[in-house]
Amino acid sequence: MQVVQVIELDKKRVRVVLDNGREFPLYRGEGKKYSLAEGVELSKEQYEEIHNEILVKRARKRAMHLLERMDRTEAQLRAKLQQGFYPEDIIEDAISYVKGFHYLDDARYAWNYVQNQNGKKSRGRIRLELLGKGICKDTVAQALEEGYGQGQEQELILKWAKKRNYSGKTADLKEKQKMYQFLLRKGFQSDDILHVLDYLT
Repeated sequence: MQVVQVIELDKKRVRVVLDNGREFPLYRGEGKKYSLAEGVELSKEQYEEIHNEILVKRARKRAMHLLERMDRTEAQLRAKLQQGFYPEDIIEDAISYVKGFHYLDDARYAWNYVQNQNGKKSRGRIRLELLGKGICKDTVAQALEEGYGQGQEQELILKWAKKRNYSGKTADLKEKQKMYQFLLRKGFQSDDILHVLDYLT
């Protein structure tokens, strides 16, 4: 394997790019230890040593550190590790490692998120936000089923209507349509919106 590029990431780290397309981050001192520079041949033994003794340990440690600071989804953690230029196999290993300790759990994350946003956001909005965080739709559906109670949508619509000083008795057609559109944008279902607005009339 030949080193094609050694790219400076910051004052401490470099990114090493090999001719087979693999790339990885190292501290400058580590790069010097292996005499890594453009055009240098990296033996299979050297690569395996870097892979096993440096990169695997560092990516696992980085993953643990990222999860200590805040709970993340698997997709979020993967993206963070990719930003660090770790190879895909190293990222997969780090994710498996933290999953083994139950530090990474999309189902738990989704359930906690639903509990936290319950009473603040519509079911539809929570669903979209969780999908946007890279959680699979089945996991999201299960979290909403378990954590978002029946009838909560209508209670929340009622709260929004009161918060915006909406009065069904005095609102004209334009005001009703404006309120309806506002609630739709919040992710509420049309049937629930109409039910509450009719109730307020």
